Amino acid sequence: MAELELLAIGASIATAIATIVLVFVLWRTIKQMEATVTLSKIQTEFRFRAWIGPLNSIKYMGESDGKDQFEVTIKNYGELPATFVKASFMMNTENIKKSDLKFEEKESFNLGPMLPTMEKHYWFFIDSQIIQKAKKDELKVFIALFFEYPAADETSGYGMISQYNPKTEGFIHKDMWIKETNKPGIN
Repeated sequence: MAELELLAIGASIATAIATIVLVFVLWRTIKQMEATVTLSKIQTEFRFRAWIGPLNSIKYMGESDGKDQFEVTIKNYGELPATFVKASFMMNTENIKKSDLKFEEKESFNLGPMLPTMEKHYWFFIDSQIIQKAKKDELKVFIALFFEYPAADETSGYGMISQYNPKTEGFIHKDMWIKETNKPGIN
């Protein structure tokens, strides 16, 4: 009888230990599933979306009607299409700061949708007399470009501020940024 009681006690202790081990394994499994869900969410938010940005530097395209034409090529580097891409342009002869940017509707252009790996060209024009004065170092030319597009429940965008360099007759980027926020605009 004592052996039977001892066997019952041993079985109870083994059951308790097995239950503790099972609870620990289940807890570890739940923690691993939480990590997997977190990584899936990050992947969905940052990988499976549109990523619009420039493909190369700003190129001079020639003169037309007293204005110098420049081109920037943008590309969708993301894995999903951007349904509506809006390009905004601003030019000034004084330094432009990101915090001061407020594009007007007349300075914006609808580039339409962009599929993954798709490229589009955006042209902007600057008065030829201003460029000639900049080439003679009589004034400085600053531009701001901003490409805005919806991504999931946000409005994302890529912006850059550049200065005309008369020596290279091209633009040097002074500031570049990516915007992700629910609010339209630059910040």
